[in-house]
Amino acid sequence: MNANNSNNSGNSSGNATRDIVAKLWNLCNILRDDGITYNEYVTELTYLLFLKMLAETGKESRLPENYRWQDLDGREGLEQLEFYKQLLLDLGSAQKVNDPAVLAIFTDAQTKLRKPTNLKSLTDAIDSLDWFSAREEGLGNLYEGLLEKNAAEKKSGAGQYFTPRPLIDAIVRLIKPQAGEIIQDPAAGTAGFLVAADRYIKEQTNELYALDAKAQDFQIQKAFRGLELVPDTHRLCLMNLLLHGIESAVDCGDSLSPDGETLGKADVILTNPPFGTKKGGGRPTRSDFSITAETSNKQLAFVEHIYRALKTNGRAAVVLPDNVLFEDNTGRKLRQELMNLCDLHTILRLPTGIFYAQGVKTNVLFFTRGKSDRGNTKAVWVYDMRANTNTFGKTRQLTLADFAEFEAAFGDDPYGKSPRIDQGEEGRFRCFTREQISDRNDNLDIAWLRDTSDDPEDEMTEPEEIATAIATHLKNALSAIADLMEELENVV
Repeated sequence: MNANNSNNSGNSSGNATRDIVAKLWNLCNILRDDGITYNEYVTELTYLLFLKMLAETGKESRLPENYRWQDLDGREGLEQLEFYKQLLLDLGSAQKVNDPAVLAIFTDAQTKLRKPTNLKSLTDAIDSLDWFSAREEGLGNLYEGLLEKNAAEKKSGAGQYFTPRPLIDAIVRLIKPQAGEIIQDPAAGTAGFLVAADRYIKEQTNELYALDAKAQDFQIQKAFRGLELVPDTHRLCLMNLLLHGIESAVDCGDSLSPDGETLGKADVILTNPPFGTKKGGGRPTRSDFSITAETSNKQLAFVEHIYRALKTNGRAAVVLPDNVLFEDNTGRKLRQELMNLCDLHTILRLPTGIFYAQGVKTNVLFFTRGKSDRGNTKAVWVYDMRANTNTFGKTRQLTLADFAEFEAAFGDDPYGKSPRIDQGEEGRFRCFTREQISDRNDNLDIAWLRDTSDDPEDEMTEPEEIATAIATHLKNALSAIADLMEELENVV
Protein backbone atom coordinates (compact mmCIF):
# COMPACT_ATOMS: atom_id res chain seq x y z
CA MET A 1 0.00 0.00 0.00
CA ASN A 2 2.27 2.41 -0.96
CA ALA A 3 -0.67 9.51 1.85
CA ASN A 4 1.77 12.48 2.63
CA ASN A 5 5.09 14.02 1.77
CA SER A 6 6.82 17.32 1.22
CA ASN A 7 7.97 19.79 3.83
CA ASN A 8 6.71 17.77 6.80
CA SER A 9 8.89 14.81 5.95
CA GLY A 10 12.32 16.27 6.20
CA ASN A 11 12.63 16.80 2.45
CA SER A 12 14.17 20.03 1.24
CA SER A 13 11.20 21.10 -0.90
CA GLY A 14 11.29 24.86 -1.22
CA ASN A 15 8.73 27.53 -1.95
CA ALA A 16 9.29 27.39 -5.71
CA THR A 17 8.66 23.65 -5.77
CA ARG A 18 5.46 24.01 -3.75
CA ASP A 19 4.26 26.83 -6.03
CA ILE A 20 4.91 24.72 -9.13
CA VAL A 21 3.11 21.72 -7.64
CA ALA A 22 0.10 23.91 -6.83
CA LYS A 23 0.02 25.33 -10.38
CA LEU A 24 0.33 21.89 -11.97
CA TRP A 25 -2.38 20.47 -9.74
CA ASN A 26 -4.74 23.33 -10.56
CA LEU A 27 -4.40 22.41 -14.23
CA CYS A 28 -6.47 19.33 -13.43
CA ASN A 29 -9.52 21.59 -13.50
CA ILE A 30 -8.91 22.20 -17.21
CA LEU A 31 -9.36 18.51 -17.90
CA ARG A 32 -12.67 17.94 -16.14
CA ASP A 33 -14.54 18.29 -19.44
CA ASP A 34 -12.44 15.47 -20.88
CA GLY A 35 -13.62 13.22 -18.03
CA ILE A 36 -10.08 12.69 -16.72
CA THR A 37 -9.65 11.36 -13.19
CA TYR A 38 -6.96 12.51 -10.76
CA ASN A 39 -4.92 9.34 -11.27
CA GLU A 40 -5.16 9.66 -15.05
CA TYR A 41 -4.10 13.29 -14.77
CA VAL A 42 -0.95 12.43 -12.80
CA THR A 43 -0.12 9.70 -15.32
CA GLU A 44 -0.67 12.18 -18.18
CA LEU A 45 1.55 14.72 -16.44
CA THR A 46 4.20 12.02 -16.01
CA TYR A 47 4.49 11.60 -19.78
CA LEU A 48 4.68 15.34 -20.43
CA LEU A 49 6.94 16.16 -17.48
CA PHE A 50 9.32 13.38 -18.46
CA LEU A 51 9.80 14.93 -21.90
CA LYS A 52 10.16 18.44 -20.45
CA MET A 53 12.53 17.38 -17.65
CA LEU A 54 14.86 15.62 -20.10
CA ALA A 55 14.95 18.85 -22.08
CA GLU A 56 15.63 20.92 -18.95
CA THR A 57 18.43 18.63 -17.74
CA GLY A 58 20.15 18.16 -21.11
CA LYS A 59 19.39 14.43 -21.27
CA GLU A 60 17.23 14.31 -24.39
CA SER A 61 19.72 11.92 -25.99
CA ARG A 62 17.83 9.21 -24.08
CA LEU A 63 15.00 9.78 -26.56
CA PRO A 64 15.07 9.12 -30.31
CA GLU A 65 15.27 12.23 -32.48
CA ASN A 66 11.96 13.85 -33.44
CA TYR A 67 10.31 12.58 -30.22
CA ARG A 68 11.41 15.36 -27.90
CA TRP A 69 9.75 18.21 -26.05
CA GLN A 70 10.20 20.82 -28.77
CA ASP A 71 8.79 18.43 -31.37
CA LEU A 72 5.59 18.24 -29.33
CA ASP A 73 5.46 21.78 -27.93
CA GLY A 74 5.98 23.39 -31.32
CA ARG A 75 2.78 21.95 -32.76
CA GLU A 76 -0.77 23.27 -32.53
CA GLY A 77 -4.32 21.98 -32.53
CA LEU A 78 -5.31 18.57 -33.83
CA GLU A 79 -1.83 18.06 -35.32
CA GLN A 80 -0.30 18.31 -31.83
CA LEU A 81 -2.78 15.84 -30.33
CA GLU A 82 -2.28 13.30 -33.11
CA PHE A 83 1.50 13.66 -32.85
CA TYR A 84 1.27 13.16 -29.07
CA LYS A 85 -0.73 9.95 -29.48
CA GLN A 86 1.84 8.58 -31.93
CA LEU A 87 4.72 9.70 -29.71
CA LEU A 88 3.34 7.71 -26.78
CA LEU A 89 2.98 4.60 -28.93
CA ASP A 90 6.47 4.89 -30.41
CA LEU A 91 8.28 5.62 -27.10
CA GLY A 92 6.76 2.42 -25.75
CA SER A 93 8.11 0.38 -28.68
CA ALA A 94 11.37 -1.55 -28.36
CA GLN A 95 11.87 -1.01 -32.11
CA LYS A 96 12.08 2.75 -31.57
CA VAL A 97 13.66 3.05 -28.09
CA ASN A 98 16.83 1.51 -26.67
CA ASP A 99 16.76 3.08 -23.19
CA PRO A 100 15.10 0.56 -20.81
CA ALA A 101 13.87 3.21 -18.36
CA VAL A 102 12.21 5.25 -21.12
CA LEU A 103 10.71 2.08 -22.57
CA ALA A 104 9.31 1.03 -19.18
CA ILE A 105 7.72 4.42 -18.52
CA PHE A 106 5.98 4.52 -21.91
CA THR A 107 5.05 0.84 -22.29
CA ASP A 108 1.32 0.65 -23.13
CA ALA A 109 1.06 4.42 -22.67
CA GLN A 110 -1.98 6.14 -24.09
CA THR A 111 -3.46 9.56 -23.58
CA LYS A 112 -6.87 10.24 -22.09
CA LEU A 113 -6.92 13.70 -23.68
CA ARG A 114 -9.59 14.21 -26.32
CA LYS A 115 -9.54 17.96 -26.92
CA PRO A 116 -6.52 19.57 -28.64
CA THR A 117 -7.04 22.76 -26.61
CA ASN A 118 -6.50 20.83 -23.37
CA LEU A 119 -3.19 19.39 -24.53
CA LYS A 120 -2.04 22.86 -25.60
CA SER A 121 -3.06 24.28 -22.22
CA LEU A 122 -0.91 21.65 -20.51
CA THR A 123 2.17 22.10 -22.69
CA ASP A 124 1.97 25.91 -22.46
CA ALA A 125 1.55 25.79 -18.69
CA ILE A 126 4.46 23.37 -18.27
CA ASP A 127 6.63 25.60 -20.46
CA SER A 128 5.85 28.66 -18.34
CA LEU A 129 6.88 27.12 -15.00
CA ASP A 130 9.95 28.29 -13.08
CA TRP A 131 12.21 25.44 -14.18
CA PHE A 132 15.40 27.09 -12.95
CA SER A 133 14.13 27.09 -9.37
CA ALA A 134 12.70 23.58 -9.79
CA ARG A 135 16.13 22.28 -10.86
CA GLU A 136 17.79 24.08 -7.95
CA GLU A 137 15.40 22.57 -5.41
CA GLY A 138 15.31 19.15 -7.05
CA LEU A 139 13.04 17.80 -9.77
CA GLY A 140 12.47 14.71 -7.65
CA ASN A 141 10.96 16.87 -4.90
CA LEU A 142 8.65 18.45 -7.46
CA TYR A 143 7.41 15.07 -8.64
CA GLU A 144 6.95 13.74 -5.11
CA GLY A 145 4.86 16.82 -4.39
CA LEU A 146 2.52 15.83 -7.20
CA LEU A 147 2.30 12.29 -5.88
CA GLU A 148 1.42 13.70 -2.45
CA LYS A 149 -1.35 15.85 -3.91
CA ASN A 150 -2.79 12.85 -5.69
CA ALA A 151 -2.63 10.66 -2.58
CA ALA A 152 -4.24 13.32 -0.38
CA GLU A 153 -7.16 13.64 -2.81
CA LYS A 154 -9.71 11.11 -1.49
CA LYS A 155 -11.44 10.79 -4.86
CA SER A 156 -8.25 9.52 -6.48
CA GLY A 157 -7.92 6.49 -4.21
CA ALA A 158 -4.15 6.76 -4.67
CA GLY A 159 -3.44 6.83 -0.94
CA GLN A 160 -3.11 3.07 -1.00
CA TYR A 161 0.08 3.45 -3.06
CA PHE A 162 1.59 6.28 -1.05
CA THR A 163 2.87 5.85 2.52
CA PRO A 164 3.07 9.04 4.65
CA ARG A 165 6.54 10.50 4.11
CA PRO A 166 7.14 11.41 7.77
CA LEU A 167 6.53 7.75 8.66
CA ILE A 168 8.89 6.59 5.91
CA ASP A 169 11.60 9.01 7.00
CA ALA A 170 11.32 7.97 10.65
CA ILE A 171 11.61 4.29 9.69
CA VAL A 172 14.63 4.94 7.46
CA ARG A 173 16.38 6.92 10.21
CA LEU A 174 15.97 3.97 12.58
CA ILE A 175 16.94 1.20 10.13
CA LYS A 176 19.95 3.21 8.87
CA PRO A 177 20.49 1.79 5.36
CA GLN A 178 24.16 1.84 4.37
CA ALA A 179 26.04 2.28 1.11
CA GLY A 180 26.79 -1.13 -0.38
CA GLU A 181 23.63 -2.76 0.96
CA ILE A 182 20.87 -4.20 -1.22
CA ILE A 183 17.61 -2.51 -0.27
CA GLN A 184 14.31 -4.03 -1.36
CA ASP A 185 10.65 -3.05 -1.42
CA PRO A 186 8.45 -5.91 -2.70
CA ALA A 187 5.39 -3.60 -2.81
CA ALA A 188 7.11 -0.49 -4.12
CA GLY A 189 4.11 1.76 -4.80
CA THR A 190 5.51 5.08 -5.97
CA ALA A 191 8.97 4.21 -4.53
CA GLY A 192 8.72 6.26 -1.35
CA PHE A 193 10.81 3.89 0.77
CA LEU A 194 13.51 3.43 -1.87
CA VAL A 195 13.81 7.17 -2.54
CA ALA A 196 14.03 7.92 1.21
CA ALA A 197 16.69 5.23 1.70
CA ASP A 198 18.67 6.68 -1.20
CA ARG A 199 18.35 10.19 0.26
CA TYR A 200 19.58 8.95 3.65
CA ILE A 201 22.61 7.22 2.11
CA LYS A 202 23.46 10.29 0.05
CA GLU A 203 23.36 12.43 3.19
CA GLN A 204 25.86 10.06 4.81
CA THR A 205 28.19 9.96 1.79
CA ASN A 206 28.30 13.57 0.56
CA GLU A 207 25.90 12.79 -2.31
CA LEU A 208 27.92 9.58 -3.00
CA TYR A 209 31.13 11.58 -3.62
CA ALA A 210 32.71 9.98 -0.54
CA LEU A 211 32.47 6.61 -2.34
CA ASP A 212 34.82 5.29 -5.01
CA ALA A 213 33.60 4.93 -8.61
CA LYS A 214 32.67 1.25 -8.23
CA ALA A 215 30.65 1.91 -5.07
CA GLN A 216 28.93 4.89 -6.71
CA ASP A 217 27.91 2.75 -9.66
CA PHE A 218 26.52 0.10 -7.30
CA GLN A 219 24.36 2.69 -5.54
CA ILE A 220 22.95 4.03 -8.79
CA GLN A 221 22.55 0.78 -10.70
CA LYS A 222 22.20 -2.12 -8.24
CA ALA A 223 21.45 -1.07 -4.67
CA PHE A 224 17.67 -0.84 -4.95
CA ARG A 225 15.26 -3.59 -5.98
CA GLY A 226 11.50 -3.88 -5.97
CA LEU A 227 8.26 -4.89 -7.61
CA GLU A 228 5.02 -3.00 -8.16
CA LEU A 229 1.90 -4.83 -9.30
CA VAL A 230 -0.20 -1.99 -10.79
CA PRO A 231 1.11 -0.81 -14.21
CA ASP A 232 0.18 2.87 -13.86
CA THR A 233 1.63 3.03 -10.34
CA HIS A 234 4.75 1.31 -11.66
CA ARG A 235 5.07 4.12 -14.20
CA LEU A 236 4.95 6.73 -11.42
CA CYS A 237 7.47 4.67 -9.44
CA LEU A 238 9.97 4.61 -12.32
CA MET A 239 9.61 8.34 -12.90
CA ASN A 240 10.19 9.04 -9.19
CA LEU A 241 13.31 6.86 -9.11
CA LEU A 242 14.69 8.38 -12.28
CA LEU A 243 14.28 11.95 -11.02
CA HIS A 244 16.20 10.99 -7.87
CA GLY A 245 19.09 9.57 -9.89
CA ILE A 246 18.26 5.90 -9.24
CA GLU A 247 18.56 3.57 -12.22
CA SER A 248 18.06 0.32 -10.28
CA ALA A 249 15.39 -2.07 -11.44
CA VAL A 250 11.88 -1.94 -10.03
CA ASP A 251 9.89 -4.22 -12.30
CA CYS A 252 6.16 -4.49 -12.82
CA GLY A 253 5.15 -7.77 -11.21
CA ASP A 254 3.61 -9.64 -8.29
CA SER A 255 5.85 -10.47 -5.34
CA LEU A 256 3.46 -13.26 -4.35
CA SER A 257 4.07 -14.99 -7.70
CA PRO A 258 7.35 -16.44 -9.02
CA ASP A 259 8.26 -12.81 -9.83
CA GLY A 260 8.98 -12.36 -6.13
CA GLU A 261 11.60 -15.10 -6.15
CA THR A 262 13.60 -13.17 -8.75
CA LEU A 263 14.09 -10.25 -6.33
CA GLY A 264 16.81 -12.21 -4.56
CA LYS A 265 18.18 -11.65 -1.06
CA ALA A 266 18.37 -8.24 0.58
CA ASP A 267 20.24 -6.60 3.44
CA VAL A 268 17.31 -4.28 4.14
CA ILE A 269 13.60 -4.60 3.34
CA LEU A 270 11.35 -1.57 3.81
CA THR A 271 7.75 -1.90 2.69
CA ASN A 272 4.06 -1.24 3.19
CA PRO A 273 2.27 -4.17 1.51
CA PRO A 274 -1.25 -3.69 0.13
CA PHE A 275 -4.11 -4.40 2.50
CA GLY A 276 -6.85 -6.96 1.77
CA THR A 277 -7.04 -10.26 -0.05
CA LYS A 278 -5.70 -11.26 -3.45
CA LYS A 279 -8.09 -10.48 -6.31
CA GLY A 280 -10.65 -13.25 -6.76
CA GLY A 281 -9.50 -14.90 -3.53
CA GLY A 282 -6.39 -16.23 -5.28
CA ARG A 283 -3.54 -17.83 -3.39
CA PRO A 284 0.17 -17.03 -3.70
CA THR A 285 1.84 -18.99 -6.49
CA ARG A 286 5.30 -19.11 -4.94
CA SER A 287 7.05 -22.48 -4.92
CA ASP A 288 9.03 -21.49 -1.80
CA PHE A 289 6.05 -20.56 0.41
CA SER A 290 4.89 -22.95 3.12
CA ILE A 291 2.93 -21.20 5.90
CA THR A 292 0.92 -18.91 3.58
CA ALA A 293 0.74 -21.12 0.49
CA GLU A 294 -3.02 -21.60 0.95
CA THR A 295 -4.09 -18.17 2.14
CA SER A 296 -5.54 -15.29 0.14
CA ASN A 297 -4.51 -12.81 2.85
CA LYS A 298 -1.89 -10.67 1.13
CA GLN A 299 -0.36 -9.20 4.28
CA LEU A 300 0.40 -12.61 5.75
CA ALA A 301 1.92 -13.78 2.46
CA PHE A 302 4.09 -10.66 2.21
CA VAL A 303 5.50 -11.33 5.69
CA GLU A 304 6.60 -14.77 4.51
CA HIS A 305 8.22 -13.23 1.45
CA ILE A 306 10.09 -10.74 3.62
CA TYR A 307 11.64 -13.12 6.12
CA ARG A 308 12.58 -15.50 3.30
CA ALA A 309 14.18 -12.66 1.30
CA LEU A 310 16.29 -11.28 4.16
CA LYS A 311 19.97 -12.19 4.30
CA THR A 312 21.33 -13.45 7.61
CA ASN A 313 21.40 -10.42 9.92
CA GLY A 314 19.32 -8.52 7.36
CA ARG A 315 16.85 -6.07 8.88
CA ALA A 316 13.30 -5.17 7.95
CA ALA A 317 10.64 -2.61 8.81
CA VAL A 318 7.15 -3.44 7.56
CA VAL A 319 3.84 -1.57 7.86
CA LEU A 320 1.06 -4.07 8.61
CA PRO A 321 -2.58 -3.89 9.75
CA ASP A 322 -3.68 -5.12 13.18
CA ASN A 323 -5.13 -8.38 11.87
CA VAL A 324 -1.63 -9.72 11.15
CA LEU A 325 -0.93 -9.44 14.88
CA PHE A 326 -3.97 -11.34 16.13
CA GLU A 327 -5.36 -13.64 13.40
CA ASP A 328 -5.50 -17.26 14.48
CA ASN A 329 -4.55 -20.43 12.55
CA THR A 330 -2.42 -19.32 9.55
CA GLY A 331 -1.77 -15.96 11.25
CA ARG A 332 -0.55 -17.58 14.45
CA LYS A 333 1.65 -20.08 12.58
CA LEU A 334 3.19 -17.22 10.63
CA ARG A 335 3.95 -15.22 13.78
CA GLN A 336 5.54 -18.28 15.38
CA GLU A 337 7.70 -18.81 12.30
CA LEU A 338 8.61 -15.13 12.18
CA MET A 339 9.69 -15.12 15.83
CA ASN A 340 11.69 -18.32 15.33
CA LEU A 341 13.54 -17.22 12.19
CA CYS A 342 13.89 -13.55 13.14
CA ASP A 343 14.40 -11.32 16.14
CA LEU A 344 11.10 -9.41 16.17
CA HIS A 345 12.47 -6.77 18.50
CA THR A 346 10.03 -3.85 18.12
CA ILE A 347 6.41 -3.17 17.24
CA LEU A 348 5.17 0.41 16.78
CA ARG A 349 1.40 0.79 17.14
CA LEU A 350 0.62 3.64 14.73
CA PRO A 351 -2.11 6.21 15.32
CA THR A 352 -5.31 5.95 13.32
CA GLY A 353 -6.18 8.40 10.57
CA ILE A 354 -2.74 8.62 8.94
CA PHE A 355 -3.72 6.62 5.86
CA TYR A 356 -6.29 7.51 3.23
CA ALA A 357 -8.87 5.08 4.67
CA GLN A 358 -10.25 5.75 8.13
CA GLY A 359 -10.57 2.71 10.35
CA VAL A 360 -7.39 1.05 9.08
CA LYS A 361 -5.27 0.43 12.18
CA THR A 362 -1.63 -0.25 11.41
CA ASN A 363 1.71 -1.08 12.98
CA VAL A 364 5.37 -1.14 12.02
CA LEU A 365 7.17 -4.42 12.72
CA PHE A 366 10.97 -4.18 13.05
CA PHE A 367 12.87 -7.47 12.83
CA THR A 368 16.27 -8.97 12.02
CA ARG A 369 16.90 -12.33 10.30
CA GLY A 370 18.69 -14.64 12.69
CA LYS A 371 21.73 -16.83 12.10
CA SER A 372 19.76 -19.92 13.14
CA ASP A 373 16.18 -21.02 12.43
CA ARG A 374 14.97 -21.32 16.03
CA GLY A 375 14.31 -19.07 18.98
CA ASN A 376 15.61 -15.77 17.64
CA THR A 377 12.97 -13.63 19.36
CA LYS A 378 13.64 -13.48 23.10
CA ALA A 379 11.43 -10.44 23.77
CA VAL A 380 9.29 -7.93 21.86
CA TRP A 381 9.21 -4.23 22.74
CA VAL A 382 5.88 -2.54 21.96
CA TYR A 383 5.53 1.24 21.61
CA ASP A 384 1.93 2.52 21.72
CA MET A 385 1.68 5.67 19.61
CA ARG A 386 -2.06 5.12 19.15
CA ALA A 387 -3.73 5.51 22.55
CA ASN A 388 -4.48 9.07 23.70
CA THR A 389 -2.79 10.73 20.75
CA ASN A 390 -3.79 13.46 18.35
CA THR A 391 -6.29 12.72 15.62
CA PHE A 392 -4.53 12.93 12.29
CA GLY A 393 -6.15 13.97 9.04
CA LYS A 394 -6.53 17.04 6.84
CA THR A 395 -6.42 19.50 9.74
CA ARG A 396 -3.68 17.76 11.76
CA GLN A 397 -1.08 16.24 9.49
CA LEU A 398 1.55 13.78 10.58
CA THR A 399 5.07 15.24 10.88
CA LEU A 400 8.50 13.81 11.56
CA ALA A 401 8.43 15.48 14.99
CA ASP A 402 5.54 13.19 15.99
CA PHE A 403 7.99 10.27 15.98
CA ALA A 404 10.65 11.93 18.16
CA GLU A 405 9.70 10.15 21.40
CA PHE A 406 9.52 6.77 19.68
CA GLU A 407 12.90 7.30 17.99
CA ALA A 408 14.46 8.18 21.36
CA ALA A 409 12.95 5.06 22.97
CA PHE A 410 14.03 2.83 20.06
CA GLY A 411 17.65 3.96 20.32
CA ASP A 412 20.48 4.34 17.82
CA ASP A 413 21.05 0.66 17.07
CA PRO A 414 19.26 -0.37 13.82
CA TYR A 415 19.04 -3.96 15.12
CA GLY A 416 17.06 -2.90 18.19
CA LYS A 417 19.92 -3.64 20.61
CA SER A 418 20.24 -0.21 22.21
CA PRO A 419 19.68 -0.04 26.00
CA ARG A 420 15.94 0.44 26.59
CA ILE A 421 13.70 1.32 29.52
CA ASP A 422 10.38 -0.41 30.17
CA GLN A 423 8.08 2.50 30.99
CA GLY A 424 5.52 0.34 32.82
CA GLU A 425 1.74 0.33 32.63
CA GLU A 426 1.51 4.13 32.55
CA GLY A 427 4.12 4.52 29.82
CA ARG A 428 4.13 3.96 26.07
CA PHE A 429 7.09 1.57 25.74
CA ARG A 430 6.99 -1.90 27.28
CA CYS A 431 8.85 -5.19 26.96
CA PHE A 432 7.13 -8.58 26.64
CA THR A 433 9.11 -11.81 26.85
CA ARG A 434 8.65 -14.62 24.38
CA GLU A 435 7.09 -16.66 27.20
CA GLN A 436 4.55 -13.90 27.94
CA ILE A 437 3.64 -13.75 24.26
CA SER A 438 3.28 -17.53 24.13
CA ASP A 439 0.86 -17.33 27.06
CA ARG A 440 -1.23 -14.96 24.89
CA ASN A 441 -1.46 -17.65 22.17
CA ASP A 442 1.15 -15.63 20.25
CA ASN A 443 -1.24 -12.70 19.92
CA LEU A 444 0.92 -9.61 19.33
CA ASP A 445 -1.94 -7.11 19.32
CA ILE A 446 -0.81 -5.85 22.72
CA ALA A 447 -2.40 -2.77 24.28
CA TRP A 448 -2.36 -1.69 27.92
CA LEU A 449 -3.16 2.04 27.93
CA ARG A 450 -6.78 3.02 28.36
CA ASP A 451 -7.60 5.09 25.29
CA THR A 452 -9.69 8.14 26.18
CA SER A 453 -9.07 10.00 22.91
CA ASP A 454 -11.89 10.70 20.49
CA ASP A 455 -12.50 8.33 17.63
CA PRO A 456 -11.41 10.16 14.45
CA GLU A 457 -14.48 8.81 12.68
CA ASP A 458 -16.68 10.74 15.11
CA GLU A 459 -15.26 13.97 13.68
CA MET A 460 -16.01 13.22 10.04
CA THR A 461 -18.22 15.73 8.27
CA GLU A 462 -17.40 15.31 4.59
CA PRO A 463 -19.62 12.77 2.74
CA GLU A 464 -16.54 11.37 0.94
CA GLU A 465 -14.79 10.67 4.27
CA ILE A 466 -17.86 8.97 5.71
CA ALA A 467 -18.36 6.87 2.56
CA THR A 468 -14.68 5.88 2.56
CA ALA A 469 -14.87 4.81 6.20
CA ILE A 470 -18.00 2.71 5.57
CA ALA A 471 -16.42 1.10 2.51
CA THR A 472 -13.26 0.32 4.50
CA HIS A 473 -15.21 -1.35 7.31
CA LEU A 474 -17.20 -3.42 4.80
CA LYS A 475 -14.01 -4.44 3.00
CA ASN A 476 -12.36 -5.44 6.28
CA ALA A 477 -15.44 -7.43 7.32
CA LEU A 478 -15.59 -9.26 3.98
CA SER A 479 -11.89 -10.00 4.21
CA ALA A 480 -12.34 -11.43 7.72
CA ILE A 481 -15.26 -13.58 6.55
CA ALA A 482 -13.22 -14.87 3.59
CA ASP A 483 -10.33 -15.76 5.90
CA LEU A 484 -12.69 -17.56 8.29
CA MET A 485 -14.27 -19.57 5.46
CA GLU A 486 -10.82 -20.43 4.20
CA GLU A 487 -9.76 -21.71 7.63
CA LEU A 488 -12.97 -23.74 7.93
CA GLU A 489 -12.32 -25.33 4.55
CA ASN A 490 -8.83 -26.31 5.69
CA VAL A 491 -10.24 -27.88 8.85
CA VAL A 492 -12.76 -29.91 6.84
